[in-house]
Amino acid sequence: MGFKTGIVGLPNVGKSTLFNALTRTAAAQAANFPFCTIEPNIGEVSVPDLRLEPLANIAKSAKILPARMIFVDIAGLVKGASKGEGLGNQFLANIRETDAIAHVLRCFDDSDVTHVEGRVDPVEDAATIETELMLADMESIEKRLQNLSRKLRGGDKDSVEQDILLKRALEALEAGKPARTVDVADDELRTWNMLQLLTAKPVLYVCNVEEENAAAGNAYSEAVLKMAVSQGAAAVVISAAIEEEISQLDHSEADMFLNEMGLEQPGLNRLIEAGYELLELQTYFTCGPMETRAWTIPKGVSAPQAAGVIHGDFEKGFIRAETISYNDFIELGGENAARDAGKLRAEGKSYIVQDGDVMHFLHSK
Repeated sequence: MGFKTGIVGLPNVGKSTLFNALTRTAAAQAANFPFCTIEPNIGEVSVPDLRLEPLANIAKSAKILPARMIFVDIAGLVKGASKGEGLGNQFLANIRETDAIAHVLRCFDDSDVTHVEGRVDPVEDAATIETELMLADMESIEKRLQNLSRKLRGGDKDSVEQDILLKRALEALEAGKPARTVDVADDELRTWNMLQLLTAKPVLYVCNVEEENAAAGNAYSEAVLKMAVSQGAAAVVISAAIEEEISQLDHSEADMFLNEMGLEQPGLNRLIEAGYELLELQTYFTCGPMETRAWTIPKGVSAPQAAGVIHGDFEKGFIRAETISYNDFIELGGENAARDAGKLRAEGKSYIVQDGDVMHFLHSK
């Protein structure tokens, strides 16, 4: 299951440079971490996970298949995008299909790189895009409310719930707040998600800084981090220039370069980690002689739902899940030893999967 994050930003903030560097870095990684280009502006990268190799070694797996994250390089936005200015319509359509938004903000001074607004102010840049998305949501909601009027007269239950949620979102937007600030009950989530409101999507701010500020950030990135905290959003500091350099190096050279820059890991890793946290995702594993594989699931899902990520029939015919924690699997040396030590558990339909669980699903055909 590939979670899709849209990379957005104003022109000349380093958005495409970052996207190209990240996807080239992924392509250059070892075979265990493959990269494939689905379309010119879509990159599917593997999620780095240090737990995969130890699991595969114990299980004597023939191959390793990491979890996946999809990045979409979305067309640059300008003021008026909500009205179709520039590539506005394409921008809005592409962003609607993503699970989250990674908003690249220019946090560097460079007289050779012209800013579309003639100044460097990442907080204002963020406000520009947020405003366009809010205007687009308001227009969309107003059209939907008009289209729902006939169904409401007929008492259609789904339409009534949509009407309530759309009006709640419109009230927030008219007050200058994005749709993600709206309180939505658990039993309303399914309908809420179907609305696909642009400002309901979680946001990760990516502060693009100069090379020398990649480790500690700068005054611009500090302002963005403060803004993110106030919004309940996430933020990460990355230098697109460094990522571009890393993408041209082999693994050992990249490690040496990162050490020289005072960085522990590439920006791709930090971006994925921040994305996982933002989307409240976690990983479980399946292990065997053929392959060791990581599967991405939202936190809080049940064992049948986790099985459904592999195949829908696994969820429908779910019987039980044989489960071992990652630490027990490693410390005891595999499934058989874990079973003998009483650490292999038979979990039923109500079990909530934990990060790092090693699982085998039994299901009816």
